[in-house]
Amino acid sequence: MTLYPKLITDALATVIYPGTKKNLIESEMLADSIRIDGMTVSFTLIFPRDTDPFLKSTVKAAEAAIHYHISPDVQVTINLEYKSAKRPEPGKMLPQVKNVIAVSSGKGGVGKSTVSANLAIALAKLGYKVGLLDCDIFGPSMPKMFGVEDARPCGVEKDGRNLIEPIEKYGVKMLSIGFFVDPDKATLWRGGMATSALKQLIGDADWGDLDYFILDTPPGTSDIHLTLLQTLAITGAVIVSTPQKVALADARKGIDMYRNDKVNVPILGLIENMAYFTPAELPENKYYIFGKDGCKNLAAEMGCPLLAQIPLVQSICESGDDGAPAATKVDTVTGQAFLSLAQAVVTVTNRRNKEKPKTKIVQIHNN
Repeated sequence: MTLYPKLITDALATVIYPGTKKNLIESEMLADSIRIDGMTVSFTLIFPRDTDPFLKSTVKAAEAAIHYHISPDVQVTINLEYKSAKRPEPGKMLPQVKNVIAVSSGKGGVGKSTVSANLAIALAKLGYKVGLLDCDIFGPSMPKMFGVEDARPCGVEKDGRNLIEPIEKYGVKMLSIGFFVDPDKATLWRGGMATSALKQLIGDADWGDLDYFILDTPPGTSDIHLTLLQTLAITGAVIVSTPQKVALADARKGIDMYRNDKVNVPILGLIENMAYFTPAELPENKYYIFGKDGCKNLAAEMGCPLLAQIPLVQSICESGDDGAPAATKVDTVTGQAFLSLAQAVVTVTNRRNKEKPKTKIVQIHNN
């Protein structure tokens, strides 16, 4: 059996919501798109408030209607939103944010989160207003990198909405799902739950005025990336890779995702991480452990700027583990490297904004 959106909407049209005495579709309670993956369906229902007396019965009735009218084998996930706290529509979120920068990598283990954290801090050091969102729902790392693992974001009421107030450190406003889950337990969520949580961190938070909003995306190309592209107009992406051939092969996939005709997010440049190793006792020596200039050559081939070549230095790892990223120490070689990276990102972003139209969100089509 093949599921498609109209099957779901027809089933939901048989469910009457007692609050309006109309069905769920007529009551305009179905939000966003319907997400279908084989025999798994997820969607969002909007209720007037979280204390709605008909909430539980309506959710049960919606699930039962799908099982009755379509198949009892359909796995249904129903997310909830409330009109009193309804977030702006996709594409209209974060109007006070000037630039949204996605930091991506084709594979894990190339230091993308380290680069994201240090880039955000370095931009703040240059005097910009910066926000950082840890988009890795299943492997959040920013709370540890910033040394704020025990922090718990507070709620703040603004313009009639209850919003999450980001944690601020080193001049960077930051949010991560890591603040809301047990760090010692695996996050066993279906895709719909993960994307819903991500949307909350974006649209239900008080980010305020920002010059740069850095998105630390998960490795690879996934449902999380698609959610970001459908939710935010991303100014541009930077791709992080090591010089190693297997990493470069995956970096090509990341570039292709953003350059896809339906996406059209400009690639601002590539960052070669772990470019070479220089031992402290031999500061003039460079050892190319993962190969030499691999990312530099890929950048030339793909027509992208090479924004930085970050050396492999033990202190970068140690400072991230200690909650004081390398960019906080501008008098060090690594601190200067990330400061130079931040300046390069500012330059290419300004050029992009001057030469290219604003990026549009990826449109959602149900048929």
